Amino acid sequence: MKVAGRSMFLLLLAGLILASCAGQAADAPTPDIDASLTAGVGTIIANFFETQTALAPTASNTPSITPLPEPTGSPVLLPTIGSVASPTLYYIYLSPTPTGTIFTPTVNPSSLAYGCNNLLLINDLTIPSGTVLKPAEKFTKTWKVANTGTCNWVYLYRLVFISGTRMDGDPAGLGKVIEPGKWTQLSVTLHAPKNPGTYSAYWQFGEQSGHSFGSLLGVSIVVAEPTKTPKPATATSTSTATSTSTDVPPPPPADTATSTATPTSTP
Repeated sequence: MKVAGRSMFLLLLAGLILASCAGQAADAPTPDIDASLTAGVGTIIANFFETQTALAPTASNTPSITPLPEPTGSPVLLPTIGSVASPTLYYIYLSPTPTGTIFTPTVNPSSLAYGCNNLLLINDLTIPSGTVLKPAEKFTKTWKVANTGTCNWVYLYRLVFISGTRMDGDPAGLGKVIEPGKWTQLSVTLHAPKNPGTYSAYWQFGEQSGHSFGSLLGVSIVVAEPTKTPKPATATSTSTATSTSTDVPPPPPADTATSTATPTSTP
């Protein structure tokens, strides 16, 4: 476009110069070249802008409308305020319902450590969850655990109560050394509560200063209702035969006729 405009400008300029020189008398006054050039340049510029205007697209006052996405909610007819007789169609957009499997986050075992100490629960050795016990019954809970840290468990390490019902638990110290990568058994003696119900307690292993670490060690029991022993029935007799022995004097002897022999005198 720029090359064509420049060529047209040069052609028109050359034509104007030739036209100004041709057909003039010898005695005619010399034309003003600057005025001719100015007029020619103005004509060329006017023609150039007319050409550009013709090539430019026609402006339109019609706005471009971008269609909105189709609503994904369920249409519900709701009455327009002030005009119950003429309901208006509204769309209620509902949040998408998540589908698929929702995964439960797993606790990172390394986050349970305290310093170089850590513990992994292997399994319960006694009193499985839900064991039924009598009120105030004494029992011992034992867990099998492994030292998953990088330092030894030493003599004063012991269980630390975390939450739940303590059940009179007072654990003693470890009393031995457990090296990393080794396993051992941890036990605590407890007493079932006196009232019936379900009770749980959670413990952790701890070092000398009481900082706990590792997996939670839980115990859950059920205290049964006390057994009611029926009372034996009391045997009562409505009529009791009572025999009493009373000393009765013997009856008096009966009167008996006695014959008395009267001696006769012989003359």
